[in-house]
Amino acid sequence: MSVSEHVLTGERADLLASLRRHRGFLRQTVQGLTDEQAATRSTVSELCLGGLIKHVATVEERWLRFAVGGAEAMEREPIDWVGQFRMGDGETLAGLLAEFERVAAETDELVATLDLDAAQPLPSAPWFEPGASWSVRQVLLHVIAETAQHAGHADIIRESIDGAKTMG
Repeated sequence: MSVSEHVLTGERADLLASLRRHRGFLRQTVQGLTDEQAATRSTVSELCLGGLIKHVATVEERWLRFAVGGAEAMEREPIDWVGQFRMGDGETLAGLLAEFERVAAETDELVATLDLDAAQPLPSAPWFEPGASWSVRQVLLHVIAETAQHAGHADIIRESIDGAKTMG
């Protein structure tokens, strides 16, 4: 049964609505850009719009892997900590958006079915309290926060490229 076939109410509907809203801001921010513009670093940061799309998709996919299978599943594939924020050779904005949509659809399906209280021990990292666990709910809240934060970054980058504002 797909998420479109589930009638989501209450907390699940609210979480998914919030995530979809922030994904929408991010999508809207890159509308009408060329691949060259999407790859442009328009501020002193390393961030570009295509890289932000790639990063948000990567983060969402990794955290949902964690929600289902724990730290081992999350860390199954190595992450390119630098390259995830840039458009690589041969990458296009359309391709990055397609991957973003694929990940979003998978997440939406999982939100409809996962036990929001199920928890997994967090991976060992200096930014996590040793021995702490996160529930699926906490994972979703983190993904929403990441997406919202990066949508704001994207808005600043877009405005510095051509003056367009998504949120302003």
